[in-house]
Amino acid sequence: MSEVSVSGQTDDLWQICVDHLAQELPEQQFNTWIRPLVVVISADLSKATVQVGNRFKLDWVRAQYAARIAALLEQVSGRRIPIELTLAPREAPTKSEPLVRKFDAAAGIAEQASTIAAAEDAAGSAFKNRLNSALTFDTLIEGTANRMGRAAALHVASSLGQLYNPLFIYGGVGLGKTHLMHAIGNKLMADNPAAKVLYIHAEQFVSDVVKAYQRKTFDEFKERYHSLDLLLIDDVQFLANKDRTQEEFFNAFEALLTKKSHIVMTSDTYPKGLTDIHERLVSRFDSGLTVAIEPPELEMRVAILIRKADVEGAVMPEEVAFFVAKNVRSNVRELEGALRKILAYSRFNHKEISIQLAREALRDLLSIQNRQISVENIQKTVADYYKIKVADMYSKKRPASIARPRQIAMYLAKELTQKSLPEIGELFGGRDHTTVLHAVRKMAAERQLMTELNQQLHVLEQTLKG
Repeated sequence: MSEVSVSGQTDDLWQICVDHLAQELPEQQFNTWIRPLVVVISADLSKATVQVGNRFKLDWVRAQYAARIAALLEQVSGRRIPIELTLAPREAPTKSEPLVRKFDAAAGIAEQASTIAAAEDAAGSAFKNRLNSALTFDTLIEGTANRMGRAAALHVASSLGQLYNPLFIYGGVGLGKTHLMHAIGNKLMADNPAAKVLYIHAEQFVSDVVKAYQRKTFDEFKERYHSLDLLLIDDVQFLANKDRTQEEFFNAFEALLTKKSHIVMTSDTYPKGLTDIHERLVSRFDSGLTVAIEPPELEMRVAILIRKADVEGAVMPEEVAFFVAKNVRSNVRELEGALRKILAYSRFNHKEISIQLAREALRDLLSIQNRQISVENIQKTVADYYKIKVADMYSKKRPASIARPRQIAMYLAKELTQKSLPEIGELFGGRDHTTVLHAVRKMAAERQLMTELNQQLHVLEQTLKG
């Protein structure tokens, strides 16, 4: 996590910048380059020191992200804050290092360096499960969007290695898939502290395979992964096009299932929607239980905002929570970002939280949404996707090939715009609001039951949101 050495406004300042970057950058770029940064902002805002892990990363952050970070700091604070990039302080040598130094010098400096690194990796990660203790079932807001996923996750945590193995959770970014995985691991560790649990991102698994190749340490690699009681692996779509990594993951998968260990995976799409993944792996992914996590419904978004504001020590009036929830619809991460902006705006300006303050704090977000997503844009996007004419959206034609895309467009118009049911009906050829309501309810219900429809809606939503 990114940190600031002083509390109060500088905390808020860097967190707002992080939220901006999380929305601007692809998730993996953000997690690789921005999330690990340690940022120290002086109390008088005269300097921001950005600490980076090594020289290569420092050069890359300077070239690719420093200017944007500086611009965001100025935009949020209202003043120019010079930034300085430095190397983070090195950690003390591990206990394994003196032992490794006893190796015969004839083995060569490069070989020793490789062995030291491998030994440090083993010593540093052997007892780390990488779980975030804050992500539990208690801190997860439950709603229609995640009810089935939560129930399945709770069952896995309580009955390891039995039903729902593997558990495959899919959905868009920021919907709580990772939270569910950590909740499973944390409950298992609470019930059985001796359990061997590992949470890992798929790209880290790829990195571990590469290291095992370079250092010829596949025995240690297999010992680590094949001995787990619970493997939680995030974003398995990142295994695409990596044949040797897929081979090793298949081997680990088979070994864990054989010993009645449990595997939980997340992805941005359902198993059969994955591309460039070996068919035998896809078949394994699909052999347990697959559950979708949907964008949170209005009531769930309101509950999330009120709960998270309370955690931050702030009171979020219900009418403000409803205003924000109606305007931020896509995922929990964006809701949290919106909340932080409102809290920071309130603190910076010494104003009580109100709808007007929320409108001011989120004006950039609201203007982007109003500019990008309109009913007309939805109609055109859906018509293009289902290869019908835009005019069919307003016509009285009723064949299924036209009526269903029209109902989907009505559903998306209700989900992604602020238009009322009568307004949407008027834009669909003067239809009655009850027709729109029927379409919205029908698509919402079918989305829960039909994987293919859910995937189509997911693609359309991502297209419309840019």
